[in-house]
Amino acid sequence: MPDFQLRMLVEQTLLVFAALFPIVDPVGGAPVFLAMTHGLDDGQRRLLARRIAINAFLLVLGAFFIGNSIIEFFGLSVPIIQVGGGLLVCSMAWKLLHTDSPDQVPVRPQTKEELAVRAFYPMTMPLTVGPGAISVSITLGAQVPRGVLAYAIGIAGAVIGALLLAVSIYGLFGYAQRLTRALGTTGTAVLLRLSAFILLCIGVQIIWSGLFALIGTIPSFRAR
Repeated sequence: MPDFQLRMLVEQTLLVFAALFPIVDPVGGAPVFLAMTHGLDDGQRRLLARRIAINAFLLVLGAFFIGNSIIEFFGLSVPIIQVGGGLLVCSMAWKLLHTDSPDQVPVRPQTKEELAVRAFYPMTMPLTVGPGAISVSITLGAQVPRGVLAYAIGIAGAVIGALLLAVSIYGLFGYAQRLTRALGTTGTAVLLRLSAFILLCIGVQIIWSGLFALIGTIPSFRAR
């Protein structure tokens, strides 16, 4: 591969990864993952983390390739998705905030079948890949340059970037139990409350971003 093509591939890979990693934020999501999987053994937790990583990989690529077409087909818009997704995030965060202990966290799958169901909702969407990550993926997909070679490199970079993101999710979620052991019961409870509050704030921010964009479409406000 010529140097300029390799440089384009690296740039596209880094663009996708750098744009999505802070929004997905698997580092900040690890404590929430721990709280919501309290009671699972290490094997179940790693299995769930692997499923979440795979789901996140597919969801990001799906939004990248066909996200714009899907929302147009249903007559939706990105701000509407942000408001709806933000409400879901706030709902999950509110439940986490009002649990007396990690044992009362509402999502505690035990069997492989339950793990498979919970891995997508709510663990992957909206808690890991939320409306913010989906809207960014859609935007990145719309910016892929045309032309056979440039398009192929852009697609390859997107796949590699999404793969790196999935690997980071698995690594941080699958081995997050070491954090619990280090913090102890009290530290874990404190971290749960703090993470839930931050998650609630993120949900409010997502809702506000969507509402602000929607308000801007009203003619009387647009004129100002």
